[in-house]
Parts: sequence; C-alpha cells; structure tokens
Amino acid sequence: MKRRVVTLLLVLGAILGIGAPALADGAQSGADIHVAQSLGDRDLTVIIRRVAEVPGPVHVDVVTHAGTAPGELTLTLRAAGAPSSTTKVVLGATPGFHAGQLHVDRPGPWELAVDEATIPFVVPALVPSPWENATYGGFIAAGLLLLAALVLAVFGKPVLALVPTAGVVAAVAVGVTAALLSPSIPPVAAPGTQLDPTFDNVTNPYERTSITDFSRPPVNMVPRMEDRDLVLSLTDGSSGRPVDDLLVHDSAFVHLVVVSPSGHLRHLHPVRTAPGEYRARLRDPEQGVHAVAAEITRRGGGVQLLRSGVDVTGTGVAVAHDGKAETAVEIREAGRPSTITAKFGERDLQPWLGMLGHMIVVGPMTGSAAEAPIWAHVHSMIPPVPGMPDKPDESVAAYGPDVPFTYSFPLPGRYLVWIQVERDYSVVTVPQVVDVPAAKGVASK
Repeated sequence: MKRRVVTLLLVLGAILGIGAPALADGAQSGADIHVAQSLGDRDLTVIIRRVAEVPGPVHVDVVTHAGTAPGELTLTLRAAGAPSSTTKVVLGATPGFHAGQLHVDRPGPWELAVDEATIPFVVPALVPSPWENATYGGFIAAGLLLLAALVLAVFGKPVLALVPTAGVVAAVAVGVTAALLSPSIPPVAAPGTQLDPTFDNVTNPYERTSITDFSRPPVNMVPRMEDRDLVLSLTDGSSGRPVDDLLVHDSAFVHLVVVSPSGHLRHLHPVRTAPGEYRARLRDPEQGVHAVAAEITRRGGGVQLLRSGVDVTGTGVAVAHDGKAETAVEIREAGRPSTITAKFGERDLQPWLGMLGHMIVVGPMTGSAAEAPIWAHVHSMIPPVPGMPDKPDESVAAYGPDVPFTYSFPLPGRYLVWIQVERDYSVVTVPQVVDVPAAKGVASK
C-alpha cells in the first residue's frame, strides 16, 4: 500500500511540475533558430533545430546557396562548465541542406561555433505554466475528492461525504476556468529576449525577476577594413564596453547593407568572431567610400539602424545586378503609401530570411548613398497557403510569382531601390529607380 501511495505521489508531482525534467524550447520559445551567416566567401543559413529534451541531441542544418564552394565545416557546441560537442559537416557542390548532430547536457546559454563564427543561443527548460498546473491540479484534486466521497458514502457516512463532494465542484471549477482562460493568456518572453539569460531565468521563465527597466543604451558602430573583410566594432553608448547581447531578428544577428560608390548593393550577414565584433567578406570591392548601414536588435533595446561609411582600397569594378523581373509601380506623393510589385513569372520562389522578399530603399539621392537621409528595409510577407507550413524554410519553393511591397517614401526625390528574392538557392537582386513627387502644395527642395 505504501509503495502505491509513493507511486501516486510521483505521478502527481510529474503532472503538476514538481521535479519535472528539463526540456528545451518550451511552448513559449519552441521554434527553430535560423541565422544567416556571410562566412568568408560563403553565404550560409545555419538552422539550429528545436531541442526536444535535455540532455539530448541538437540537430543543425547548414543551408548552402548557389556559388558556395564545397568543403568542410567544423561545428562545435559549448557552454560554460559543459563538455563541448563537435561534428563535421561536408558541403557538397549542390546547394541545399547539409545536416549535423551535436549534444547538449543542460539548459542555459550555449554557443555554436561554425569554423571561426560563433552563434550564441539559449536552451531554456520546459516548465509547466501556472495555468497548466491549475488545470491538471484541479482535475486531479476533483478525482481524489470524488473517490473520498464515494468511500464515505459506501461506508454509511453520507453527511461527511458532502464535504468532499463540495470540494469536487470547486476543484472542477478551478480546472475548467484555467483551461478556458489559458489560450488567452499571453506567453512569457523567451529566456534571453528581454533579460540576460541567467540560470534562474532559463530554468524557470515564470519566476518573477526584479527588473524594472529592460531598455539598453544605443549602440556605437565603427567599421574598418582588414584585408578583404569589413569588420564592425559594436560598443555600448553608455559604458563603451563591447555589445554582446544582439538577438536574432529576421534570421540574422546583423543585416548589413553596403552600397558602393557606383550604386552596387551588398546585403550581408556578418559573423560574430568576438564579443562586439562582427565581420563580413567584401568580394572584389570598388575603390572609394562605401555607405554602410547595419540593422540590429539588442536585448531589451529594440531594433536599431546604425549608419556609417568606410573607405575601401579596392581593385574591383562596378558590377551591375543581373536580376530581372517586371515591376508594377504605383508611386504616390511623399508621405503616402506607394506600392511596388515585382513579377517573377513562376511560382517557384523560396523564403529568404523568413520573408517572401526584401526591398532596400536609399534616398533621396543628391550625391553618394552615404549622404542619403533615408534608408529603409521593407518586407514582403509570406502569404498563407492551404496545405503549406506556417513558417516554411528555404526547402519550400512554391511562392510567388508576384512579390508586393508597400512603403511610404517620406521625402520627395529620386530613390534607389533593390528588390531581393531567393530562387534555386540563389538570391536574385533587381534594381529599380523611383521618382517620388512632392505632396500637393508642398514645394520640393
């Protein structure tokens, strides 16, 4: 009898979350992590798949794109105080997915090294929510009280049986109420998105933390050239210390746009090589000052656009973008929504950086791109398609052919626009020049 009671208590404890095993990526943050990486001359997407349980395997996919050189990458997973896990991923000549498997033994902050690039991420513990505990606890309590009421009734004590019977009603009410309200209760923020990924925050995201201000100071960016690499040094605007709390947003830590003196666009995703240091390779750059804009998201600090310029000693020549598409343009006066739709002819586009398409806007142009007051990064969202996944990855080539964008150009003048999509694991860039008229009654400068 005693053994049965102990077993029942263990089952109840597991259901109620007492001593529950650590599981990674709970319902609040249970998604794959997609990180675009401009690693040397390779443009890759590293996908850290959702971890099912801890300890357990971590599946990593490396997606290569057209023009990626074959070879071998070394993947290393490490955390403070934990044994590292290493594997090799062989990149073939055909673009696509290349799989590797690593291992984690605990929840908390981890770091995936892909050759010299490092990707920090968090493996949170799966902790039952308070409303889950209330739901299961209410129904379990109702069952036990019902059993007690039946025992009392059988042994001829109907008056005493009324007490657990009333408890059954109350317990069922608690369980039903928690079950009905739980879908409308917003989930807690995933560990590491608002707060630093401390051990307590990771193991129990529902634990109250004495943090009253999530904001972070602005980031300073200083670009420099080292051989063929553009290196970004990111420092905190208040303390001057290296900034090492960037979050993955739109499948990258840094969305870097570099515009050459002749107007050639590069959309890169620098790799993290040290705290506060990111770098990306500039292939055959032109001579002169290149305009640089980096879009980042800092933990607790929101999205920031950092702009600068860098003088490049290069030998390359101006290269025209070879992407082609028909465009339907409806440009309205400054300050009102305009639409630009690129038509690619076939329904064979792949999601890139989680979107159907990207549009980079620079202008109004009165000189070089570095002097343009407006820089914008506009998205064309993936439309819902019956029978297709809600968040498809690059393996799904079933979208398009039209890629629409809506943007309100704030100032009149001439803008440089680049539309980017992915097809056959290759990023297609279509340039466009847009003239925006001034609003009626407003003279353009």
